[in-house]
Amino acid sequence: MAKKIGTVTHLYGKISVVILELDNALKVGDTLEFQTKDGGLSQKVDSIQIEHEQVEKAKKGDAIGLKVSAEVLESVREGDEAFLAEA
Repeated sequence: MAKKIGTVTHLYGKISVVILELDNALKVGDTLEFQTKDGGLSQKVDSIQIEHEQVEKAKKGDAIGLKVSAEVLESVREGDEAFLAEA
């Protein structure tokens, strides 16, 4: 089973960013699978921000900003979970 990475806590539509509260570590280059009511959507992690600072990785407990595609932004809702995609 895929490892749960975190939960969506906020959405910022104008800048295509979701805020994730992390349950596990995440790094740039990982691929996330968002579980939505409409199914799953994948998103490669191209950048991570913590408090508006660009970082390469984040740890459990961090709240991160993640730039997402328009498709992900349209489908994801607060409370949806993100998992590390299986390689």
